[in-house]
Amino acid sequence: MQLTWRNGVDGDETAEVMGLLAEAERADGVAPVGEHVVLRLRARRDVVEQIEPVQADVRSEHFLVRDPDGALVGYAHLDVEQDGADGPLVAELAVRPEQRGRGAGARLVTALLERAELPLAGGAGDAGALRVWSHGEHPAALRLAERFGLVRARELWRMGRELAGAELPEPELPEGVRLRTFQPGVDEAEVVRVNRKAFAWHPEQGGMTESDLRTKEGEDWFDPAGFLLAVDAEDRLLGFHWTKVHPGELGEVYVVGVDPDAQGGGLGRSLTVAGLRHLRDTGCGRAMLYVEADNAPAIAVYRRLGFERWDVDVQFGR
Repeated sequence: MQLTWRNGVDGDETAEVMGLLAEAERADGVAPVGEHVVLRLRARRDVVEQIEPVQADVRSEHFLVRDPDGALVGYAHLDVEQDGADGPLVAELAVRPEQRGRGAGARLVTALLERAELPLAGGAGDAGALRVWSHGEHPAALRLAERFGLVRARELWRMGRELAGAELPEPELPEGVRLRTFQPGVDEAEVVRVNRKAFAWHPEQGGMTESDLRTKEGEDWFDPAGFLLAVDAEDRLLGFHWTKVHPGELGEVYVVGVDPDAQGGGLGRSLTVAGLRHLRDTGCGRAMLYVEADNAPAIAVYRRLGFERWDVDVQFGR
């Protein structure tokens, strides 16, 4: 098998990668990479337009494994945004379902370890140099982690509940607080400000920029009617619930963020309930969300709202 590694992919390769990711999702029932990987692939510049060593996207590197006939059998995306900083390199990978068990996954992990300047043999460590996601805790990922000495470093739960016919309480907003919908071109800066404060601890969400937000506004699923803002009498943003609708009448509690200065009055729960009511009223039969496995207070809130754990994404690292 031949592996190539570079900072950009051309149009044909992007189509190949997207096809491979779709095949893996159909086979496994869960997307093999996160949303940000797909967004970066869509926003790519062709390899022929790049001038090395300047990168088309300084945050991304791409690893492609092909069989002797040139067919794409494996892909890995490496997020290098933290390269040289305090955070680890973060990777996500997929292997074409019918090609699994033939060495493509091991070839990709080997290349990722070499890129992170880590030995192939596992050893003691704090999982601080490289993290590799397994979405849905796939059995093949568990085998690769054991083979290469990658340790379980982080878990992200996916929780869900039924919405069809559900009785949901009215949101109980603090005095002087009202809900309104997001206004594109007006509210981006305030949402980013509150998001940065609310998720200062979060390795991905806390880094959202206005550019990132506007990119998602251009996605087919974006609906400002499902982006609920809690504001005070002066229209200052206190918190928000950004919902998302997936195919198959599945709604998502995409992001709930509350300014730390406004916490303690039940605003987060009220925003969550308001978003669930919106998803139910727009025809979603189920709702889901992601939450860090070690965030016990958030999990307790979601369980009181009827959510139960569906599955788990795991980061393995060295």
